[in-house]
Amino acid sequence: MKLENCDLKSDQYYIERFISGDKSGIDMLITRHKDRVYTYIYLIVKNKDLTEDIFQDVFIKVIQSLRAGKYKDNGKFLAWVFRIAHNLIIDHFRQEKMNRVYSNDDYELDLFNSEKFSDENCEDVMIQSQIHSEVRNLVDCLPDDQKEVIVLRHYKGLSFKEIADDTDVSINTALGRMRYALINLRKMIEENQLNLQLS
Repeated sequence: MKLENCDLKSDQYYIERFISGDKSGIDMLITRHKDRVYTYIYLIVKNKDLTEDIFQDVFIKVIQSLRAGKYKDNGKFLAWVFRIAHNLIIDHFRQEKMNRVYSNDDYELDLFNSEKFSDENCEDVMIQSQIHSEVRNLVDCLPDDQKEVIVLRHYKGLSFKEIADDTDVSINTALGRMRYALINLRKMIEENQLNLQLS
């Protein structure tokens, strides 16, 4: 294990560096958390372009809030960033609902893109986010090769051919890893008695 590649400094350390004027502090925080924040957004909106737009807005908001001294959750930086992301996602779909602009892509029946979305069902939105978080935690428990194919397929949207090329394996191997990953996920869901459905 290469310990020199392991950054053991806390988020608070980099927050204080950034607030004191060292731009590298925010760069390090973004590098450390970008994958989890991006995945969190993508799991909800299921659209790459929209995910990238909201992702950028999240860290603009983070930077503005840090500079304005609005961050008070010492030790809970990532949870704070997730709350910002969640609020921006809800704001986006509220605005979309007001404008009556609905997606025509494959996800038009998604929770957020349907007329069901309203102030009254924000509880459903929170439940949906919790479900996505629990699934992501289960994915993290998979063997590395299975986790990789799940992330590339469902979070990054790659085809199995692209996955095979990127991971230097055959398409059959990529498909096999996906099959075992799904089997293992189902087992973990049953073992943990998780309810991954909206009530």
